[in-house]
Amino acid sequence: MKTSIIVQNLKCGGCAHTITTKLSEIKNVADITIDVDSSKVFFSYINEADALAVKDKLKTLGYPSVDDANSLTSKAKSFVSCATGKLSK
Repeated sequence: MKTSIIVQNLKCGGCAHTITTKLSEIKNVADITIDVDSSKVFFSYINEADALAVKDKLKTLGYPSVDDANSLTSKAKSFVSCATGKLSK
């Protein structure tokens, strides 16, 4: 199945690179694409648990979905993830 999640704190290609790299590590998740302008993360998954794993991983990285709280901690994590993504490109 294919779906998308609208996330918070997604600002640039560095963010997108980090998200793509980290989500690629999740079993049964593939075809990951990021639209920075709309803050959407698109991906394919096999079962609901895989989709929930993606949502949890995004939150851990500092990119919570729009229906989750965007705390100062999330914003700080996204800043670090963004910088890491820029450096590893």
